[in-house]
Amino acid sequence: MVVLTAIVHKEEDMYVAECPEVGTVSQGKTIEEAINNLKEATELYLEEFPLEEKEHPLLTTFEVSLEIGGRKFAKA
Repeated sequence: MVVLTAIVHKEEDMYVAECPEVGTVSQGKTIEEAINNLKEATELYLEEFPLEEKEHPLLTTFEVSLEIGGRKFAKA
């Protein structure tokens, strides 16, 4: 069993899920569907191209300040 990361964002009426460690991408009408489709795509990909042994990347978040039209916003 390998634990991988899923990054999910919305594009119009679909959710797009990406696995940055492998490079696989999939989509679905719901977040759950997008992640399930990503899992299936990643499993199929890894059958042909096994993962190299390496450290799991560190995933974190950070905030930046934005000024739009004279108003300041914090963006995570």
